[in-house]
Amino acid sequence: MTENERLSRYNIVAFVTIVNLVKARSFYRDTLGLTLLREELPFALVFDANGIMLRLGIGTEKPPIPGTVLGWAVSDIGITVHELESAGVRFERYEHMKQDAHGIWTSPSGARVAWFKDPDGNVLGVTEYPELRR
Repeated sequence: MTENERLSRYNIVAFVTIVNLVKARSFYRDTLGLTLLREELPFALVFDANGIMLRLGIGTEKPPIPGTVLGWAVSDIGITVHELESAGVRFERYEHMKQDAHGIWTSPSGARVAWFKDPDGNVLGVTEYPELRR
């Protein structure tokens, strides 16, 4: 193994802290459509996020995190935002960013991003990167 391979061959495991177990289970499973693999109560809910393990750690309080904690690279953000809105997701608006009618912001690189929150207030996002466009 070379210096540059230490963790490069392993998948990332994503961690998000939640407080409301019932709402989080429903949101991530039913609203976002992720597969619930198991419940490791009282510690975590474990989801499959397209081959990546997502562990929702159950806490008594959620530490304040000012930015996005979890995001998905999508091929068509317009379709994705529409599907999520149809499932009841509300997209965030930020005064300092020029977002379109659906809350989508275009970054200087050309990536298009929209943010929403889970039931515990964690900021999640979807991004359409120029290199992934159809």
